[in-house]
Amino acid sequence: MKRYLASQLLISLLLLISFSVSASRFLRSENDTRRNLLTNGVGRTPPMGWNSWNHFWCGINETIVRETADALVSTGLSKLGYEYVNLDDCWAELNRDSEGNFVARKSTFPSGIKALADYVHSKGLKLGIYSSAGYKTCTQTQPGSLGYEERDAMTFASWGIDYLKYDNCFFDGTKPIVRYPKMTRALMKTGRPIFYSLCEWGDMHPALWGDRVGNSWRNTMDIVDNWDSMVSRADANEVYAEYARPGGWNDPDMLEIGNGGMTNDEYIVHFSIWAISKAPLIIGCDLRSASNETLAILGNKEVIDVNQDPLGVQAKKVRMIGDCEVWAAPLTGYRMAVLFVNRALFAYGIPAHWDDLGLPQDTVVQVRDLWKHETLKKTYKNKFEPTIASHACKMFVLTPIS
Repeated sequence: MKRYLASQLLISLLLLISFSVSASRFLRSENDTRRNLLTNGVGRTPPMGWNSWNHFWCGINETIVRETADALVSTGLSKLGYEYVNLDDCWAELNRDSEGNFVARKSTFPSGIKALADYVHSKGLKLGIYSSAGYKTCTQTQPGSLGYEERDAMTFASWGIDYLKYDNCFFDGTKPIVRYPKMTRALMKTGRPIFYSLCEWGDMHPALWGDRVGNSWRNTMDIVDNWDSMVSRADANEVYAEYARPGGWNDPDMLEIGNGGMTNDEYIVHFSIWAISKAPLIIGCDLRSASNETLAILGNKEVIDVNQDPLGVQAKKVRMIGDCEVWAAPLTGYRMAVLFVNRALFAYGIPAHWDDLGLPQDTVVQVRDLWKHETLKKTYKNKFEPTIASHACKMFVLTPIS
C-alpha cells in the first residue's frame, strides 16, 4: 500500500510539473514569459464587497444595486472594508450597438452604468461589472468580450468601473491562458486601476499562472448554498495556498452567508475558512433584508482583520484527524491565526501541537477567541486543544508572550 501511494503521489507530481511547463509555454507563445502583465497596484489585501449572483441571479436591476450600496453604508459594513458593489451576469442587452459597444439593459438599468457608478462612488464605494472571455456570457443573455477586449475595457474605464469579474463561457476553443491575458493588456491600456477577477473555475489550474494575469483567480466551480458544497470548495482552494500573495488571491467563490441553506454555525465555519484562507470576501445575500445573525457574521472585525492582514499568507491545514481539522496561517507581529473545524456529527476535542504550527516547543502564547471576542485567562505551551461542536468551528489568534 505504501508503494502504491508513493507511486500515485509521484504520478500526480509529474502531472503537475507537466502542466506547469505547458502553461509556461502558452504564456511564452504570447510573448509574456514570466513577467507580470498586470501591474495595477490594487488587491494588496483580498477584496471585500458584494455581488448580485448568489441571491438574485438574473433578477438584478439598478434599484437593487443602489439600495445595496445604501445598505453597505447603513449597516456599517463599508467601514469594515466592504467596498465593491458588483454586478454579475444579465446587466447588458443581448446585442451591442452599431459601433460594437456594450449597451446597458434598458428595462433594468434605464439610467445606464455610468450613472450607477457615479451613485456608488458618491457613497464612498466602488462598482464592479461582469463579462466573459467568450462570445456570450454564461446565461447567454448578453455578449461576451472575446474579440472586443480593448473596446470593452475602454468602455468599463469610461463608466468608472473598479472591478471586473471575467467568466469562461462560449469561447472559441482556445485555452484560458491565451484568452485571459488579452483582457489583462486591455485593462492596463486604459490606465484605470480595475481589480481583475479571473473566473475560469479552476479549469487549467489558474493558481499556476493567474498571478501574472489577474488579481484573483477562481480555483473551483460555482459554490452552492449547502455544507458539502462549501467545504469542498474550501478543500479545492487550500491545495493552492502557496500561490496566494498580496495583489493576487486564490478564490473559492463568493459567500453564501445569509441565503438560508446552512445553519448559523455552518455559516460561521464558511466565513472563518474564507477569512483565514485570504479569500475574497464577497457577500452574496440580499443585504437590504439581512438578519442580525447574518450581519454579526459578516461584520466580525476580528475575523476580517485576519483576512486583511498585510502579511498575506493563506492558511494551510496543518493537522487532520478524521473529520477534524486545524488550519493555520502566520500573521504580522509574529502572531498565528488558528482555525479548528469539526466536520463530524459529534463534538470533539481537536489538538493543535506547536510543531503543527511551526512554533518552538517552549513558546508560551496568549490566546484570543475571535468569535467570543475575549482573551482566554490561561496561557498555553506546547499544545492547545479546544472542544468543537458538530459542523462548527473556533478561531483564535495566538500571540507569543515568552
